[in-house]
Amino acid sequence: KEVGAYPQCAKCPEFVQPDSTPGVMTWEELLEHMDNLGEWGRGELKAWSKQASALQTADSKSQKEQATSSKQDLAHRVQLQNKLAGVCEDMCKEVGAYPQCAKCPEFVQPDSTPGVMTWEEL
Repeated sequence: KEVGAYPQCAKCPEFVQPDSTPGVMTWEELLEHMDNLGEWGRGELKAWSKQASALQTADSKSQKEQATSSKQDLAHRVQLQNKLAGVCEDMCKEVGAYPQCAKCPEFVQPDSTPGVMTWEEL
């Protein structure tokens, strides 16, 4: 730094180039981050599989308990799907795909003519 060679001091031992875009994620950084998330997710799935396997081998419940558990499981699944549907629409808005996000579950196209009655609406 004193001789004005910083940050082009590649001859320095163990020199690490500083981030050229602080606070901004580049495509390369995004791809690396996505890879890291994928690895983390695979590890989580393995852990969940072990836990699910342990739960499946546990003592079986009575028929009534199983029915109650099934209803609770279905309710939790519905909650999760509803939450993901909202996230999908938010994601489309962030990436500029909204309102052409037909792949989002239960997506309803917003009114293209708010406050105006069209022939189709009559």
